[in-house]
Order: sequence, then structure tokens, then C-alpha cells
Amino acid sequence: MQAASRQSYAAALEQLDTLANGGASPAELRTVSDQLLAVARLLAGQVQLRRALSDPARPGEDRAALLRGLLGRQVSDHTRELLDTLVGGRWSSALELLEGCEQLAVQALFASSERAGEIAEVEDELFRFSQLVAGDQQLSAALGDRRAPVEQRATLVDSLLAGKAIDTTVAAVKIALGGLGGRSVEGALIKLVEAAAERRDRSVAYVTVATPLTDSEERRLGTALSARYGRDVSVKTTVDPRVLGGARVQLGADLYDGTVAHRLAQARNALASG
Repeated sequence: MQAASRQSYAAALEQLDTLANGGASPAELRTVSDQLLAVARLLAGQVQLRRALSDPARPGEDRAALLRGLLGRQVSDHTRELLDTLVGGRWSSALELLEGCEQLAVQALFASSERAGEIAEVEDELFRFSQLVAGDQQLSAALGDRRAPVEQRATLVDSLLAGKAIDTTVAAVKIALGGLGGRSVEGALIKLVEAAAERRDRSVAYVTVATPLTDSEERRLGTALSARYGRDVSVKTTVDPRVLGGARVQLGADLYDGTVAHRLAQARNALASG
């Protein structure tokens, strides 16, 4: 997002956090999330409406009133107030307004999970499902097939996760089916993992190793990374025998590759250039 859009989104997110910290129940926050997602779908399908609601030549109060008139009593008071703030802000483009509405819906979903004490579990379940999708080309293609209705792909998600993941995780995966800002399903799942971690004031470190880390090793690595970056870090481990040994760690834009496979590749390149 550009600066104006980021500021408008931040104002709505702050309002959501105030709502969540002010005693809103998990059920109320989940309702807010569902309603924001419904509005995002409306904006995605109505280009002219999206443009009208983000038109900088139109006062924010008028834009908010336009959306209120369209929605009537179909949304809760909490959702209406959040949408007033969201739509009443300045947006650099109509697509960024849509993105802001989607992201706010995700944050409301995770706020409900946080209030229920499940946010860490949601983060882990989303990562494990993202690994499942990344490792199965057929599943990835089925979930990411934009020619198939989202409802049809959501049924597949239900069949895969029924009894194996909490409701918030399943709901988040279904959000990923819509692409979340034009991303692939795999990309949207990773974005959701990071959003859940951010809800806990954490960064995510993606660690690739040849054999699984023990719980003790994973805790030590998390502690070391937290000390290095000055904030808590969630370690998400992928086992890939092709790296042969060592570890590759990706945290944001930082990449440390200490795998045996990487060192062997460096040695081959050095020999070839010599």
C-alpha cells in the first residue's frame, strides 16, 4: 500500500484493536470478520462502487454514507463503525481499498482467535496446511483453480480439515482461496501465517533442515533469533533431505544459507570459475 492507504488502514486497525481489547467477544469479532469479507466480495465484484468509495474528490463522510445506505441493517454496529473509518479515509487506489477491507477482515478473525486463546494454534495449523499444499501439486492446483467456484474449493477444504483444525484455521484457509490481494493460494497461506504471528507481536523465521529439529533445538534457535532481531520469533521448520545438512533460515528479507547443499554449490562454482 502507498502512504495514504497505509494511514487509512492503520486508523481502522487501531479501531478494531480497541474493540477487541474493550471486551468484544470472540463471536462478535468473528461476525465482524464475516461481514467485512462479505463487503470485500461486494467491492471485488463492483468496480464502479469500489471507485466511488475511494474517490479522493468526494468527502470521506459522503463515501461512508454511500456504503451505509447500501448495506442498511445488514451489518452489526461494530462492523458499520469500522467501515465508516475505513471508507472515510484516503486511498491511493480503489484496489488498495479492497485490499484494506480484506486485511481488516483477517485481523478481525485473528482477533477473535486471540480472545479465545487459540491464536498460536491457528498460526501453527496454517503453516502445516501451507506445507501440505506446497508438497502436493494436485492439491495445490485444485485449491488454486480460479475456474472453480470458491464454494466448491471450500468444500474440499472442509473435507481435508474436518476434525483436524480449529474453526478459525478453516475460516482462514477459505479466505486464502480468494487469493488475498491477488496471491496464489500458497502465497496467501504464508501471508496469513505471518499475519497471525504479527497478531502476537512476532516475526516468522522459515527454517529448512535435512532432518527434523528436536523441540530443544527449535527453542534454542528461536531464542537466538529473538535476541538478534530484538523481538519474539516464531520458528517454522520444513524438512527437505535435499539440503543434506545444516540449515537455511529466512526471516523477512534476510537469508542465511548454511546448508551442505549450498556450500557444495559454492565449491563447484569456485572450481568452475578457476
